[in-house]
Amino acid sequence: MTPAPHVGVIGLGAMGEPMARHLHRAGRLAAVANRTIARARALADELAIAWAADAAELAARCDVVVSCVTADADVLAIAGALRTAARPGLLLIDTSTIASSTAREAARVLAEAGGAFVDAPVSGGVEGARAGRLSVMVGGADADVARATPVLEAFAARITHMGPVGAGQDTKAVNQVLVAGIAEAVCEGLALGKALGLDRDRLLAVLAAGAANSWFLEKRGATMWDGSFSVGFKQSLLLKDLRIVRQLEAAAGTGHSVVDQALEHYGSLVDAGHGDDDISGLIRLKLRP
Repeated sequence: MTPAPHVGVIGLGAMGEPMARHLHRAGRLAAVANRTIARARALADELAIAWAADAAELAARCDVVVSCVTADADVLAIAGALRTAARPGLLLIDTSTIASSTAREAARVLAEAGGAFVDAPVSGGVEGARAGRLSVMVGGADADVARATPVLEAFAARITHMGPVGAGQDTKAVNQVLVAGIAEAVCEGLALGKALGLDRDRLLAVLAAGAANSWFLEKRGATMWDGSFSVGFKQSLLLKDLRIVRQLEAAAGTGHSVVDQALEHYGSLVDAGHGDDDISGLIRLKLRP
């Protein structure tokens, strides 16, 4: 029987920390790292595991590194650090949302040191991360995905191998188009319902029972109606993702009206200081166009 790999997690934000906790429950987590070192030390002390000051130190302790960070530059920096410090066979599983071209570059960088890379962006929100029920869209070579799968199973409800490196990120781009479009429709519809004086609970119940239902309506309908936007996917992060999507659409020559509208709306909300609010805060614009 192949021994379980020693897994390290770098990036302990709203998604990364619960993912790390699930890996710990599965008996796989060896060490954690974070840009704010105090956060890594606190979680390491709580879980009685090691903490690392940076990606290079994490690589010295682990066979597999799971990254959950914000920007393309962050992923490339981690890949570069692992290339310098890694021994052959190290696997980086990146669960961030980045451009597919960045994923391929990270894979190239790691390959120079005999390492491997799998892009594994996730969907399911903070709730999915906490429950260990994320949907993971994976890009990578068959052998690398096979190594990554037992690690991903610790926090995933579904793992789908979409193709070579970059295919996971391309799939996440499609996902974000749908996320943006559904948010536009749900926020606009509920703004109308509120303006018409409909009962919130009855409206949400009848919508959820029919063709208009969606994850976003179920999870965010009541909170957005009440003006609460503190839990969920940040507007600034969706805006970052949609800029990546727009570049892909331009290269592919496909339609882009949904993304154009969402870019305009979330750009104005972020500029107004709402970047840390959940994306359901879009209802602000629908109530006061």
